[in-house]
Amino acid sequence: MTQPLTLITDCDLPGDAAERTLRSAGISAVRATDTSDDALAGLGSDAEALIVQWRRIDGALMDRMPRLRVISRLGIGYDMIDVAAATERGIAVANTPWYCIEEVAAHTIAMVMAQGRGLPAYDQAVRAGVWKPVDARPFAVRPSRTTVSVLGFGRIGSLVARGLRGLGFRVVVADPYASEDAVRQAGCEPASLADAIAAADILTLHVPLTEETRHLIDAAALARMKRGAVVVNTCRGALIDEMALVDALTSGHLGAAALDVFETEPLGVDSPLRIAPNVLLSPHAAWYSPEALEDLPVHAADNVVRFLAGDDVPAIVNRAYAAR
Repeated sequence: MTQPLTLITDCDLPGDAAERTLRSAGISAVRATDTSDDALAGLGSDAEALIVQWRRIDGALMDRMPRLRVISRLGIGYDMIDVAAATERGIAVANTPWYCIEEVAAHTIAMVMAQGRGLPAYDQAVRAGVWKPVDARPFAVRPSRTTVSVLGFGRIGSLVARGLRGLGFRVVVADPYASEDAVRQAGCEPASLADAIAAADILTLHVPLTEETRHLIDAAALARMKRGAVVVNTCRGALIDEMALVDALTSGHLGAAALDVFETEPLGVDSPLRIAPNVLLSPHAAWYSPEALEDLPVHAADNVVRFLAGDDVPAIVNRAYAAR
């Protein structure tokens, strides 16, 4: 009996854990080295499953893989996959939503605290021989007098909100899909998106990237924020209009930003974010720990194993498919 084939379209992670997981379940696996449409269509002409990291997967490419049944994403976000096109073609799409919850929440809180307490500015001052804590960074928060607005109360956003409450911050949450009772039980205050943005001394984003949320934080939203406020993003770069963010930082309307994700990655050498004032940057690293690196490819492969075996796959994201 021929083994079902899984095509790994792209992957910049070390090791072959995904392949080993698939093969141990009797599933053939091949990893593409050429990620062009023609190359992927050739390798995947008999593929029943794809594992995808960053490669854009659209309906036209799906049509060139007539046996395709499931697409598993190496990561939490799945904006690189045309989920509607997959649903139309009877293809399930799954992500790996549990592999780095703690890591991203910890990275977010670290960024909130780093900019909220002015650590990058203090570090630069000490290195420059300046020993004046008030002059070096006038903005340094007292948590009990500071409002953090958390946009999105899912697995990561809720953990961030609880962690910041534990540190004494007032936490406001905007999420139209979250139960207000659950938000209150976490010690936080439910609010509309507009009210959360206006209330924020520090704003942190934890919502999926969709056409509705692209540039959710644009020039108009930034203008509604308090003067001197801080923006933190460990979610998806395109949630923020980066040029509007640079303008707000340069004008002094925003006090600081901390970004782990960007509209184009890697961040371009000519990006104005590199020289904007009071910006803390990290290279889409919030997900990383040795444990998360170990878990991620195994979780993505396990989605395929379970699906092809006819077992339940809780991580399927196209609800219309799952409902069938």
